[in-house]
Amino acid sequence: MTLARHGATSRGGVNRQALSAEDIEARRTMIGWARGIGCSAFGDALGNFFIRLEGSRPELAPVLTGSHLDSQPTGGKFDGVYGVLAGFEVLQAIRDSGLVPVRSVEVVSWMNEEGSRFAPGMMGSAGFAGARTLTEILSVRDAGQQSVAEALAELARALPDLPSRPLRTPVHSYIEAHIEQAPVLEARRLPIGIVTGIQGKRTFRATVTGEESHAGTTPHRRRRDALLSATGMVQALEKLCFDPQDITRFTVGMFRVEPNAPSVIPAKVVFSIDIRHESSQRLIELGDAVLPLCSAHAGPCDVRVEELSTAMSLEFPESIRSDIEKAAARLGLGHMRLLSAAGHDARYLNDHCETGMIFIPCLKGVSHHESESATAADLAAGARVLAEVVWARANDLP
Repeated sequence: MTLARHGATSRGGVNRQALSAEDIEARRTMIGWARGIGCSAFGDALGNFFIRLEGSRPELAPVLTGSHLDSQPTGGKFDGVYGVLAGFEVLQAIRDSGLVPVRSVEVVSWMNEEGSRFAPGMMGSAGFAGARTLTEILSVRDAGQQSVAEALAELARALPDLPSRPLRTPVHSYIEAHIEQAPVLEARRLPIGIVTGIQGKRTFRATVTGEESHAGTTPHRRRRDALLSATGMVQALEKLCFDPQDITRFTVGMFRVEPNAPSVIPAKVVFSIDIRHESSQRLIELGDAVLPLCSAHAGPCDVRVEELSTAMSLEFPESIRSDIEKAAARLGLGHMRLLSAAGHDARYLNDHCETGMIFIPCLKGVSHHESESATAADLAAGARVLAEVVWARANDLP
């Protein structure tokens, strides 16, 4: 609730986009909390933010947990933030117990998981794990044409005493706690989900270019209406992705028209394409059809399709799934295994170290919305399981 004040909206949600002033203030709050319990805080070249509890053998690769602090423009209080604060609760519980883990334990908030300000999302985790280069990430610009590099410079000026460390540092294992963002656990009345993996996702940006002209005087045969061409593409893509089994996910979440004037034929449309499927093969087939299908429906306009991100379906290692399952059972908490339909930073960490995820229910499965909610009991249950797994792994010797 305290962090939700940074970027609070009038409808009870949060607008705290990556590297914004609100994001910086949330980090400042967490730095104060970290230092208050004797932990250190630091960042890296991509604006990922870490809190570290030192272990008895600090030279060993640490156990990492966390998620993200950034939100959608009309986001909720729990998406991402829960994983960061559950991780911080683990540090505080270890510190309060008087115990010292063998491996250090670190809590991370990854930069720009949501992708609402800078596209695509999960930039910080992708760069940390080496899936994207620092150069390509720093050059990305938001809608106001500010680059990631410029936003990171503002972050550095705002938090000048925050040390920095290199990217791609070794990690023993990564466990991410998160609200489910779907209704399965709530419907089953189970507090804990052991995430088996993440379904695949491909994202694109389509730019349709026509010609600006007068709405009253230009004959239809001479028009190059970018909006009509773009809507034809969207309808064709929806038909391509129609799935009677309701497994495929197709979304156009951003649609920008220029000049966006009532009496002017649209000259340019930019829209996003988000396709997801649990089968990597089907995802490849659907994604590869995007460019030819858009070209076929361009009419008198030109179209350029740019693929922003590709992530095939993945499965988390059985070792970490089993650890989470055993911890839930020891604590007497009901649980089940399930696939994540949403993307998470754990996707990229899975290529860097042993990785797993813990889900807890959220109200009606609603997320990316200001009404997003979770119960105190479920939040605590997830943190207890996380603590068990983190502690066990932090005492795992080479």
